[in-house]
Amino acid sequence: MTSNVITRLASATLLATALAGLPAPAGAASGYTPEQVCGSGFHRVALGTRPVADQTNTVRGEVHLLYSPYTGEHCVVTVKSDFVGTPTSTTATLLVRNSFFTPPLKYEDPADPKYFKYYAGPVKANAHGKCVSFKGTISSPDSAIRASGGWGSFGDCGRQPRRQRAFR
Repeated sequence: MTSNVITRLASATLLATALAGLPAPAGAASGYTPEQVCGSGFHRVALGTRPVADQTNTVRGEVHLLYSPYTGEHCVVTVKSDFVGTPTSTTATLLVRNSFFTPPLKYEDPADPKYFKYYAGPVKANAHGKCVSFKGTISSPDSAIRASGGWGSFGDCGRQPRRQRAFR
């Protein structure tokens, strides 16, 4: 009987140790989720969550691309997992390409300076029928560490807002 209790305790300790090494879900460290920041109706785009990592591949947060089918808007948020609660240079950028022949339109958080405690954004743009790209950056308080992430190319092209049905 006693060995059974010891075996269970050892198993529970081993499980707790293993789970402690898993990464926290998005927003766990900061207390904010991308959906909360972007607002009602926004949903994450497939492959639209990217790590924001520094030159040593240490992940400092995540940058998220979301879309609202009701408004046709895309939204970008960079959520910190390091330096949380300390104002650091943090950015969220959304690029919208109108055509292959013109430079993309760049949307950024209008705050200046861009020092945030928990997240940067939301950065929103109406991009239905167009291609988008996004990126986020997080720096350490002394700016010695600079992390970045996002898409290096354009994607999520051609989305159209849902049409509202008229009730009769």
